Amino acid sequence: MAPRILIADDEEGIRESLTLILENDYTLEYAVDGEATLAELSSGDYDVALVDVKMPRMDGLEVLKRFKAMNIDTPVLILTAYQSVELAKEAVSLGAKDYLPKPFERKQILDAVKSVLKSAV
Repeated sequence: MAPRILIADDEEGIRESLTLILENDYTLEYAVDGEATLAELSSGDYDVALVDVKMPRMDGLEVLKRFKAMNIDTPVLILTAYQSVELAKEAVSLGAKDYLPKPFERKQILDAVKSVLKSAV
C-alpha cells in the first residue's frame, strides 16, 4: 500500500502542484485550514504531513504545537513562502522534520518526503 500523505495548504495552486508531484507514488488527502489539518492528523493514519505555515483558523506552527501535545508521531514537513531562519528554527523546535520554502522544486519535495519516510522505518 502506498504511503499516505496529508497536504495542508489553503492555496489551491499549491495543493495542485503537490498533487502533480506526489500522486503517482503516494495516497494523498487534503486539508485547507489549520483546524481541518489537526482533525485529519488526529483521526487519520498518515505517513507524512506537508503543512503550510500561513493558513486560516490556525497557522501551521500552532498546528505543530497542538500536534506535539497530542503525542501524534506523524512526521511533518513545513511549507512556507516566508523564508526566515527564525521561522525554520521554531518549526524544527516544535517537531517539524524539515522546512521547505515556496516556491519549491519537484526534486526538493520528493527528496524531503523520501528522506522522512526512510528515517521513519
